[in-house]
Amino acid sequence: MDCFITATDTGAGKTYVTCALLKALSNLGIGIAALKPIAAGFESYGTERINEDVYRHRASASVQLDPAIANPYAFEAPTAPHLAAALEGRKVELSVIEHAFERAKLAADIVIVEGVGGWCLPINPEQMQADLVRHLRLPVVMVAGIRLGGLNHSLLTARAIEADGCELIGWVANIVDPTYAYAEQTIDSLLPRIPAPLLGRLTWGPEEANRATYNALADATATLSRPRNA
Repeated sequence: MDCFITATDTGAGKTYVTCALLKALSNLGIGIAALKPIAAGFESYGTERINEDVYRHRASASVQLDPAIANPYAFEAPTAPHLAAALEGRKVELSVIEHAFERAKLAADIVIVEGVGGWCLPINPEQMQADLVRHLRLPVVMVAGIRLGGLNHSLLTARAIEADGCELIGWVANIVDPTYAYAEQTIDSLLPRIPAPLLGRLTWGPEEANRATYNALADATATLSRPRNA
């Protein structure tokens, strides 16, 4: 099942979860590709300058896409996409991203599309990220960053996804602050209040998709492993 990964905020763990799912689905023998439609900010890897999220996707997916397909919009400035695009005299167009998505679907059994920032983010002067998700007709998985303030951010994001006419098919609780003493109570408070199943609980740990992470995301992997047209 193709899906869109969003999060309650920047730093909630979208890319960590996306890469863990890419590796878990790859281990099942599924042809899985990652699409990062919009990326802002570059890092240097040897002689290559590339967005960190795109670099990590490439290391985790079983299907490698042409860079122009995997990341159709790459901006230098690490800020909101409509601002980063304006600095370069460019504009994000849904038709360009749709073309990349359709090309990716031809190459892979499943395409995971990772959003940028949180949910309520402009992608150009007229459109929001939700317009992109509706345009691609993708179900949404939300990564909830569990920390102080995470309860509010998670509930607001879930409500916004629903209000924007998109389908939230599940969420992942990701503990991003090891000093937060009420992580489990926060997750338990979210369970009856988010109208979608919890697909995984990730504890604080090293920044790598290890076996414990795969096991914690077993429900998410099972959900996404369904064929595209099932």
